[in-house]
Amino acid sequence: MSGLEAEPAAAASLFGDRIELARRFTDDLAREGELRGLIGPLELPRLWSRHVLNSALLAPLLQPGRVGDVGSGAGLPGLVLAIARPDAHLVLIEPMERRVDWLLEESLALGLDNVSVVRARAEDVRLDVPLDQVTARAVSALSKLLPLTAPLVRSGGEFVFMKGARVDDEIVAAEKVIRRLGLRNVMTQVLGEGVVPEPTRVFRATRP
Repeated sequence: MSGLEAEPAAAASLFGDRIELARRFTDDLAREGELRGLIGPLELPRLWSRHVLNSALLAPLLQPGRVGDVGSGAGLPGLVLAIARPDAHLVLIEPMERRVDWLLEESLALGLDNVSVVRARAEDVRLDVPLDQVTARAVSALSKLLPLTAPLVRSGGEFVFMKGARVDDEIVAAEKVIRRLGLRNVMTQVLGEGVVPEPTRVFRATRP
């Protein structure tokens, strides 16, 4: 596809025998993404490295349980994680109808039977079964994101949020919230160094 970044060498190792599904998803997103308001016009030249592989780096941190992706949007990281981790069930939470339509259509087209899509804002979600983990990418600062998502996660469940270079500043700004929620095992990790051009930083914490 014209303008689409060539598949990086790291893709095959990150996705293993699921690489063909990852290719199909990336091609679909390249073809439909801008038209449907899922990605910006400048993203094609870095779609693999900045978005798809960046999301796939999170896959080894997932448990084989129920994992929520808040503000799933184009399916980054939710659909990518569903591809990379068929043993986990991804609950994609997204309030915008056109994005929900995309998530439903794409999960069906790819044959992903480990995906559920919930149309709602995080604060309005009511789940029958709480999540084992919750993730989010580029949604909001930790001070806002943690109180929104904490009710969705079971006791002992984990927050695994993809964050930017200023994650440590966000943790400092969210200290009162972290204390109020009683979060344990608060840490940051850098994933993908030497593997992808832009490593990703992850905030992790456990709900009491």
